[in-house]
Amino acid sequence: MTVPNVLLSGIVGSTAYGLAREGSDVDRLGLFAAPTAQLHGLHRPKESHVSKAPDHTLHEAAKWCRLALGGNPTAMELVWLPDDLYEVRTALGDELIGIRTAFLSARRVRDAYLGYATQQFRRLEARGDGSFSADTRKRTAKHARHLKRLCTQGLTLYTTGQLTIRVEDPEEYHAFGERVAADSSAARPLLQQYEDAFEAGPSVLPDEPDEAPVEAWLHRVRAHFYAEPATAAAHR
Repeated sequence: MTVPNVLLSGIVGSTAYGLAREGSDVDRLGLFAAPTAQLHGLHRPKESHVSKAPDHTLHEAAKWCRLALGGNPTAMELVWLPDDLYEVRTALGDELIGIRTAFLSARRVRDAYLGYATQQFRRLEARGDGSFSADTRKRTAKHARHLKRLCTQGLTLYTTGQLTIRVEDPEEYHAFGERVAADSSAARPLLQQYEDAFEAGPSVLPDEPDEAPVEAWLHRVRAHFYAEPATAAAHR
């Protein structure tokens, strides 16, 4: 997948979390800037480019900002990666990392991380007692690991204002996944524990994100990638 004007891109997912094992996919996430002139035409440029094998997702800068302002956990991790996981890192990408806390708010972080974890739990619950195929069991264990990760990362972000990408004890996550794959109800106490912890708080995050530096960053991106159409210059 070739997309111009990539500002920031890196390895995310299980590899970033430290949960990857032999055969695990390597996921990449990034953002790019559409040429500014294209934003004013009849047809809007594509906002996301997704490829498989290898798995790579690129969002246009404004779309990524909207996702991050909404607390989207997948989008958010891009600006909190360890340095060694970045594959593309431009000056504008560094500026975005520098304002990453502006995207945070207590309500949206709680709703997004706990909400995603609850969705994972509903999927697990729907699969029943573990009497399913080996492939489904593998997927169930993966979803359970990510439920635990979302809860842990989300609460840390909520209470400290910092997002820690790599988990502390990967084997604990894998063991939890196997327990839940055998019996989905094993996930319920953990989810309840984190629901209670979010409720108890407190959070260091503001009530609303700070959109001003985000807006200013987007304006710098648009200015940087503005090129006057040749046809307009020719008619002067």
